[in-house]
Amino acid sequence: MTASFYDTLNRQVTALLTGEDDQVAALANFSALLNDNLVDLNWVGFYLLKNDQLVLGPFQGKVACSRILVGKGVCGTAVETNQTQRIADVHQFAGHIACDSASKSELVVPFRRDGIVIGVLDIDSPSLSRFDEIDQLGVETMVKSLEICLFG
Repeated sequence: MTASFYDTLNRQVTALLTGEDDQVAALANFSALLNDNLVDLNWVGFYLLKNDQLVLGPFQGKVACSRILVGKGVCGTAVETNQTQRIADVHQFAGHIACDSASKSELVVPFRRDGIVIGVLDIDSPSLSRFDEIDQLGVETMVKSLEICLFG
């Protein structure tokens, strides 16, 4: 994907979510938009932080893990470090949680309210090294737009 592709997708996110104040509706449409527009994915969705664990939120894809402890797996590591995790080969990631054995690479972006992590966007691919720096920056920008639409 190119930077201009993500610029266009980010404009679509903003148009889709402006005025939407329901978090579940916004996260559901956000994950559907990514699922419809990004190629080579097998799962895209949100985990929301509740009492030191991530709980499954709106998503597109196969059945997923319902709960992930903070600090565990790629998603839990993203919360613990408050940093995006771009993993070329999840099988080389210590402590990877295999919710779907077909997943080979992963991009996880923290989702924040007032600067505090409240969950993560998790994107999985059945291909190794699916996500590059352009994907990471593009998705991070889209998540920031989502945060602005929901929380101001």
